[in-house]
Amino acid sequence: MNAFRLPNGGRIDRTVPLRFRFDGRHYQGFQGDTLASALLANGVRLVGRSFKYHRPRGFLTADDSEPNGLAEIGIGARREPNIKMPECELADGLIASSQNRLGSLRHDLLAFNGLAAPILGAGFYYKTFMWPSSFWERLYEPVIRRAAGLGRAATAPDPDVYEKATLHCDALIIGCGPAGLAAAIDAVAAGARVLACERDFETGGSWLSHPDRAAELADLQHRAVALVDAGSLTILTRTHVLGAHDGGIYSAVEKIVSDGQGPSPRQRLLRIVAGRAILATGAREQPLVFRNNDRPGIMLAGAVRTYIDRFAVRPGTRAAIYTDQPDIALTVEALKRGGIDLACIVDARDAADPPVGADGVMVVRGCIADTRGGEQLKSVTVRGADGTSRRLDCDLLIMAGRSLPERSLYRAGPGGTAMVAVGGAAQSDGAAPDWPIDTIDAKAFVDFQNDVTAADIRAAANEGFSHPEHLKRYTTLGMATDQGRTSSANGLALLSKRAGRSQGTLQPTQARWPAVPVAIGALAGHHREAAFRPLRRTPTDQWAEQRGAAFTNTGLWRRASYFPRGSETGWLESAVREARAVREGVGFCDVSTLGKYELFGPDAGTLLDRVYANMFSSLAVGKARYGIMLREDGIAYDDGTTARLAEHHYVMTTSSAMAESVGRNLEYCRQILWPELDVVIVPVTEQWAQVAIAGPQSRALLQQIVDDPSSTAGDVFPHMSARNLTVLGGTEARLFRLSFSGEMAFELAVPGQQGNRLAAELEALGGTPYGLEALNILRLEKGHVTGAEIDGRNTAFDLGLGKMLSKKKDFIGRRMAERPALNESARPRLVGLRSLRPDVPMTAGAQLVVADDVGRPQGWVSSIAYSPAVADWIGIGLLEHGPERHGEELVAWNGLQGEKVAVVVVDPIFYDPAGERARG
Repeated sequence: MNAFRLPNGGRIDRTVPLRFRFDGRHYQGFQGDTLASALLANGVRLVGRSFKYHRPRGFLTADDSEPNGLAEIGIGARREPNIKMPECELADGLIASSQNRLGSLRHDLLAFNGLAAPILGAGFYYKTFMWPSSFWERLYEPVIRRAAGLGRAATAPDPDVYEKATLHCDALIIGCGPAGLAAAIDAVAAGARVLACERDFETGGSWLSHPDRAAELADLQHRAVALVDAGSLTILTRTHVLGAHDGGIYSAVEKIVSDGQGPSPRQRLLRIVAGRAILATGAREQPLVFRNNDRPGIMLAGAVRTYIDRFAVRPGTRAAIYTDQPDIALTVEALKRGGIDLACIVDARDAADPPVGADGVMVVRGCIADTRGGEQLKSVTVRGADGTSRRLDCDLLIMAGRSLPERSLYRAGPGGTAMVAVGGAAQSDGAAPDWPIDTIDAKAFVDFQNDVTAADIRAAANEGFSHPEHLKRYTTLGMATDQGRTSSANGLALLSKRAGRSQGTLQPTQARWPAVPVAIGALAGHHREAAFRPLRRTPTDQWAEQRGAAFTNTGLWRRASYFPRGSETGWLESAVREARAVREGVGFCDVSTLGKYELFGPDAGTLLDRVYANMFSSLAVGKARYGIMLREDGIAYDDGTTARLAEHHYVMTTSSAMAESVGRNLEYCRQILWPELDVVIVPVTEQWAQVAIAGPQSRALLQQIVDDPSSTAGDVFPHMSARNLTVLGGTEARLFRLSFSGEMAFELAVPGQQGNRLAAELEALGGTPYGLEALNILRLEKGHVTGAEIDGRNTAFDLGLGKMLSKKKDFIGRRMAERPALNESARPRLVGLRSLRPDVPMTAGAQLVVADDVGRPQGWVSSIAYSPAVADWIGIGLLEHGPERHGEELVAWNGLQGEKVAVVVVDPIFYDPAGERARG
């Protein structure tokens, strides 16, 4: 183990060994290692396969731009694909697996794809799978889909948790290398609140791999830590800034390392609000393009220095350097410290340039013509400027190419905030590469992950795809997980050469958010399972839970569906019992979820007249009225009751489903359509607990909790009355004489915190609690419509509410509602439906057809329930010429389940059609 670990040096802690597994084999590393450095220390060179040709691949870089070394980390539900090994911090017990292979890395059964390379070039999808067309769905597409994708997502639910947070700062420092640390220290000195984000688990950037800078780096780190301890600087390591957004907003994801003291989130998504940003992301080396430049053992110079000087790892034993840059001294010195023999330096620059060299090392002016090797590099073929070639044995080829500033996050202009680049990120883009740029070989790789070659670039240019955006999509250049950090520049250089354009005239495609791959769990945060969305509990929820209620989620609310008793076998039995209790005695139901809005001001009635189809300004104080709203196109929008408690004070209730929408519409009308109206709208849905008390004994029950029972007598408080009063010994309350059940009923509202107490008192005094299922039975027996009928397709005329449309005033939707087509008797209109077999229910949503003519539906069933009052399954729905077809027999056809139920069309009011019980 650790056969390639240097005996000393590096920044690893050799006193803390860490055991890990890769592809089922056990290895050991040290604290401070990455998965990549630990594998190299153990002599593992082959770490992946390329996407298209499944060529063997090793590490190219030592940072998050790595295109080859991707792994699946973890097992089972915690498996996460596409983790870049050079940025994967080693942890004890870590389990990793290689990707993109069929079989093992050494024996990948899909490696035969390389033999098909001549037909798998740029745009091969469009060229190869055109004929015969019938093969596309039968053969081509299934095969392509099975081969597509990198890594395997876990199939079980993610057991980890995630967080979201918002941070504010005056200055955001992106990158904590030497330039970033210095900028942070200076910003604090200027009095700014500073937040610095570093993607690595240690600050220092390139100086972590620069022994000559160790003292300077230690001083910078010491000064930064002192500022952190003083509370004037915040440094977040293991944090990737994902993007710069409008208004000075930045997104970032922080990886959390658990301290083992309790549950900890795995990642935290950050929303950073910054006054300005300083980009200190450094520069990235670019590979050189030559034949077979992708073998394991071919690395960038900066990566080699990092593995040697930061991680104390020898990435090879005998090396060659291929460069088009004038200064390779740092790399040569690092090889000496690592004990790596340097066989040759190949200088690709023009012969007029001063030569590079090292003592006792052969220097060749020319290029690397080819490489040999399978699972790792064995040799390179060097071709001199004079055309002669020689083969050199080596297991490490170092590409010392140009470095380009990492500015993928750079944002300027009116949509962003002030951003300044410093350090390596501020350098110029540099000169064009000096390697032989006319390389056109199909095995000279530009994008290592996607197997885009120099020949693909040439083919794209020849076929007219010469714009960078077109080139990217035609060849997949830059679509890898590194987002083109190691490929886009070289691709554009080759494209410029082929198109006869000067360097710099073609700009790389814009980096897409996020800058690095992000777990979906981090984007969701804690919004999953029970926390997927806020759970709104009704004011009687605690009492209902203690009472053993069965709950259901309706919209954002958790509501009691029914209240089972021990002997009852199912929800229907409980719901029927509750409905009977209302019809025969008294029951109560929490209706607090109804939207509630209070309107104040001399123009409150005028606003209501304009949003409702019927009149409200004429409503007397102490009275309530049922109303219906229309959309601007004349379609029914919502219904509800509104009461007038004082001359300039109205209380409006809406349906539960439309509460928020109606509120927005009211404010739009007040602020935009009629800003001249003197009216204030106050949403109070959650401020009041509202309970419906229904049944022949409802008044008797109510009078036991009202402080002044005489205020609820029939002669002083008739149907559709409203008033303020007190209950339960002085508790403020509002009482409305309303009925949704068809029985004499009241709706009593008390402050929200009194809801549980009110429910307990009502039950103790003999009231039977009922839930949504019984509520649905009661309303269907009376033919009352809800959101199932007011579904955005039906007019007031369709619902039997056409007479409510006032002829005395204008209101939203009036003109459109008067269109003849919306008032034709042939339209689907509200009807009642009864099953012809009491034991066979119809299905809500079923189509209404004549006999077996399923090809000509004439309407649909909108709501159903079993009615104890009728002793039958009943429903309401919309049927063409509906009111004219009472007594006709139809079939309720459920095509999804293959069910047909014989029904008869009846009046939609099944119970007490004269309404005597509600007014009694």
